[in-house]
Amino acid sequence: MTLLLGPPSSGKSTLMRALAGKLDKNLKVSGSITYCGHPISEFYPERTSAYVGQYDLHNAEMTVRETLDFSRRCLGIGARYEMITELARRERDAGIKPDPEIDAFMKATAVQGQETNIITDLTLKVLGLDICADVIIGDEMIRGISGGQKKRVTTGEMLTGPATALFMDEISTGLDSSSTFQIVKFMRHLVHVMNETVMISLLQPPPETYNLFDDIILLSEGYIVYHGPRENILEFFESVGFRCPDRKGVADFLQEVTSKKDQQQYWYLDQEQYHYVSVPDFAERFKSFHACQQMQKELQIPFEKSKTHPAALTTKKYGLSSWESLKAVMSREQLLMKRNSFIYIFKVTVLIILAFVSMTVFLRTKMPHGQIADGTKFFGALTFGLITIMFNGFAELQLTIKKLPVFYKHRDFLFFPAWTFGVANILLKVPISLVESVVWVVLTYYVMGFAPAAGRFFRQFIAFFATHQMAMALFRFLGAVLKTMVVANTFGMFVLLIIFIFGGFVIRRNDIKPWWIWGYWASPMMYSQNAISINEFLASRWAIPNNDTTIDAPTVGKAILKSKGLFTEEWGFWLSIGALIGFIILFNSLYLWALTYLSPSSGSNALVSEGEDDVNEIALKERSRDARSEDEISQVVYGDLGTNGATNTLVQSRVTLPFQPLSLCFNHVNYYVDMPAEMKEQGFTESRLQLLSDISGAFRPGVLTALVGVSGAGKTTLMDVLAGRKTSGAIEGDITLSGYPKKQETFARISGYCEQTDIHSPNVTVFESITYSAWLRLSSDIDDGTKKMFVEEVMALVELDVLCDALVGLPGVSGLSTEQRKRLTIAVELVANPSIIFMDEPTSGLDARAAAIVMRTVRNTVNTGRTVVCTIHQPSIDIFESFDELLLLKRGGQVIYAGELGRHSHKLVEYFEAIPGVQKITEGYNPATWALEVSSPLSEARLNMNFAEIYANSVLYRKNQELIKELSVPSPDYQDLSFPTKYSQNFYNQCAANFWKQYRSYWKNPPYNAMRYLMTFLFGLVFGTVFWQKGKNIDSQQDLYNLLGATYAATFFLGASNSITVQPVVSIERAVFYREKAAGMYSPLSYAFAQTCVEVIYTILQGILYTVIIYATIGYDWKADKFLYFLFFMTACFNYFGLFGMMLVACTPSALLANILITFALPLWNLFAGFLIVRPVR
Repeated sequence: MTLLLGPPSSGKSTLMRALAGKLDKNLKVSGSITYCGHPISEFYPERTSAYVGQYDLHNAEMTVRETLDFSRRCLGIGARYEMITELARRERDAGIKPDPEIDAFMKATAVQGQETNIITDLTLKVLGLDICADVIIGDEMIRGISGGQKKRVTTGEMLTGPATALFMDEISTGLDSSSTFQIVKFMRHLVHVMNETVMISLLQPPPETYNLFDDIILLSEGYIVYHGPRENILEFFESVGFRCPDRKGVADFLQEVTSKKDQQQYWYLDQEQYHYVSVPDFAERFKSFHACQQMQKELQIPFEKSKTHPAALTTKKYGLSSWESLKAVMSREQLLMKRNSFIYIFKVTVLIILAFVSMTVFLRTKMPHGQIADGTKFFGALTFGLITIMFNGFAELQLTIKKLPVFYKHRDFLFFPAWTFGVANILLKVPISLVESVVWVVLTYYVMGFAPAAGRFFRQFIAFFATHQMAMALFRFLGAVLKTMVVANTFGMFVLLIIFIFGGFVIRRNDIKPWWIWGYWASPMMYSQNAISINEFLASRWAIPNNDTTIDAPTVGKAILKSKGLFTEEWGFWLSIGALIGFIILFNSLYLWALTYLSPSSGSNALVSEGEDDVNEIALKERSRDARSEDEISQVVYGDLGTNGATNTLVQSRVTLPFQPLSLCFNHVNYYVDMPAEMKEQGFTESRLQLLSDISGAFRPGVLTALVGVSGAGKTTLMDVLAGRKTSGAIEGDITLSGYPKKQETFARISGYCEQTDIHSPNVTVFESITYSAWLRLSSDIDDGTKKMFVEEVMALVELDVLCDALVGLPGVSGLSTEQRKRLTIAVELVANPSIIFMDEPTSGLDARAAAIVMRTVRNTVNTGRTVVCTIHQPSIDIFESFDELLLLKRGGQVIYAGELGRHSHKLVEYFEAIPGVQKITEGYNPATWALEVSSPLSEARLNMNFAEIYANSVLYRKNQELIKELSVPSPDYQDLSFPTKYSQNFYNQCAANFWKQYRSYWKNPPYNAMRYLMTFLFGLVFGTVFWQKGKNIDSQQDLYNLLGATYAATFFLGASNSITVQPVVSIERAVFYREKAAGMYSPLSYAFAQTCVEVIYTILQGILYTVIIYATIGYDWKADKFLYFLFFMTACFNYFGLFGMMLVACTPSALLANILITFALPLWNLFAGFLIVRPVR
């Protein structure tokens, strides 16, 4: 079993993907990779091996068990069935009678294609997921399992398959050290007992986990610095001149020793002066090391292919047959539709409401027939139904895009053929389409007074059903091709416009310019319009002789059809239905092609920390910054306000901002939430679930406190309660701030909260993010120059000064790396000059060096006299012992230790070792891991004791109670905190800061704004050329009708595009708004005002561009007053469309629901726009 170590951007993931055959086919790769002597071209490495990625991509609506069952079902059983058959034969020949239980277990693992399997249960148990097996995975909008559990689900997906080579990339993110140890220990048994090949990449492996590995690969800057037995790696580095210190994790040492910034501290040759050893130098020296030479000898002897068992390498592309794959995918998609049933019920409800509205507008008592003039109203009613059905299919765009990330993962890992996913979605949507079409036709047909004949009724249903299927197929295809919501929404509306404008309603066939006539025949809506119109107007009640001599047609019905430029014979209906079926087949085929061949959309590469390279030095010189050593950069930038009211500077710095050191005490805190419905179903009778139980403690200025506990112990819950972030549940107990009762309004002003998820606006730079926070959170008494200098100092403190112009980007897609985002989160809170800072998992997801940088930042902050509390999952010895005090929780939210750590954690160790029966700590063992292990539920059961009760009866507890009592009495030198205003800045400054940030964000968002202006230009170009100079040639009523149609469609469709495309942009920023609102940065009104103003400015520019194009090309009357009126109404229209889209996002819990609501509002607005049906004249 091999451990892969290396700093960020060293190439760990690339190496793993290359070995697993998962590299992008477009990349140029040299060299050879063989499995058992076979090159990867001779088998399917994607199935022979399994790659566990860093990112947790899962269907949020599925439970943990369902997710693992699906992966196990798709990956198949490999050669297990053949192995069982051969084993049974040999047992019979040898007269061996197998153990019944073992025999039953092995046979159960060899059953293929079943929906559930014993392997799933085994995997759940091994990964510790059995406690949440029936809980949905969840996402940012759906409550589900924790981040650590999601990481284990990602690992479990691949473990359920038959792969015998596993490449596991950073599987410990979000896990406590004990869980990581147990998982790696299981993998070690798997390797040694089952003879499998496993390579695992870990970020901060604790010593006990590190010692489980057989081999180590150390990768840096794309070079292999070491590859060989674990026992020899320290010997190699000592031969170069570097030694790992005592009480230093070997893994941490290995990740830092190649870094230019950290290397010197490990130099141990006193007789030689230190000199920097570069990564290429290390790689070169390794070639002469005995471990490398031994490996080279092994590689020179080629592996004999004949020794390879046929079952060792997978030559079958998929684990299931095509039919079984389709059944598996159909089953999963059916489950997802069931879990998302609200969406489909909501869609049908919207359709019913629209049907009732249209029924009252086009009520049969107001729909006379028999005259040509009567046909216009019927034509409008039919067209409205058509538009409603088309818009109803638009939701398929977002539903498709939402599924793509998980689909791409499964497709690339060969879970199933891509076409099975597409076919499953197509087939399962047919019943929904059927229901929605039936609902519309049944509700509207007779109430609106269409032709009273059963045949006509069913033919209209067929036309609407075919149209709905065509619309769904079209938007599915667009979603699969365009992949991102902003681009897909914009382009989707453009396609809808093209289809609509040539649909035969806005402009008739005879009036279309010759260069656009192809668009008429290519528009699916034209065939839909023909089908429903022919069905109605060729009915017997419209067969009255035509008396209008201007139209050459025998009957009124045919005269109406001919005046609209439609087909006038019955064959036109079936021709149209045939064309719609052709479009359905075409769009679905293109959808399947896109799923099969297109790659996932890739954002710009994330910037990575290059602190060890000369790049930073060059960048620093280019910014003409004063040359300062690392110690100087680490100087603290704050001062404290002493008891006498004078400012005392603890550490010298260029900028000193006053703050008041504060202590936070909490005594007998309990926290309850309503009992979840799932637990009530399992027999729990209590009405409330207790998450925190009688927790007491104190956080003091200048003291760095760690909150430690296993997953589910209540660390984040306690922090949220103390920080005032819990908006539901019941809190009991006393919380005081320097002796005074905590008031949330003032507490938000003097505290900072670094959330575990790094939520930032993606389209601003690092400098802009920090400046924005300082602008709004620092006192208005501080001048701008001081604020700017303070921002620069904080950036230097967290080592982000070299990345000040880098865009933040989206996590895992573009912009900053995980570690840089973490430091940005800290900087955004530090720049608020808080007295108390809460940090939730500040080192989660970071490697040892990045974690050291973050902890150095945290320690610098504490040294200023601030109160800092951090939750932490799997701290290394270095990180753990950088804390001053520890609050240790056990599962159930109970305290089992609260107090000082002491030098080398001796006070913690002495406390637990004094408890009878507790195992002594071994030399060099991580105290944090040891404390978690000896206090685990298993250990409690073995010793028959409750560590929470032992702590509650201890001398340490009584000492802490005395401290809490002392700190809960206000000092006469301190007054209770109060501020004259709720926010640091007045409303005007809030608006100005929000406007500045939103403006910068919009300016750096070309996928939204550049695409918007491009679509505006194309919309204008299409309308202008289709209605070329129509305004100058108004000779008949039809000419006026065409001009009105041009004005109506030009306004409606671009406005509709605005309302839809703005939603993803606002949705991304909404998560940032919630964080900033919780921090008390500004009034929500100022945020809304600023966001609205920026959108309005860009929309005004859009209106000017659009108006100039279509006003000139359509040929409206060139008079200044008319042009300005036209410009005003057009721009106002675009604005209210856009603002309506923004409002829907603000009012709904998800972007998908907002998108569906848009499909309800737009047809409604379309109906009452004054074109489909005229305003009654009184």
